[in-house]
Amino acid sequence: MAHRITDECTYCGACEPECPVSAISAGDSIYVIDENVCVDCIGYHDEPACVAVCPVDCIFKV
Repeated sequence: MAHRITDECTYCGACEPECPVSAISAGDSIYVIDENVCVDCIGYHDEPACVAVCPVDCIFKV
């Protein structure tokens, strides 16, 4: 399973440094998650780190 960032992203950047596999990067107007790289933080954290730090709750599981 992977996660995706919605258009509600405020481009704050809080999620990018939290990703243990560097699946998150800055897009043109929102941050994006490479769904082929995202591992849901399995083996790294108890919950997806990006979801835990997102201040606007715009990251969801696909």
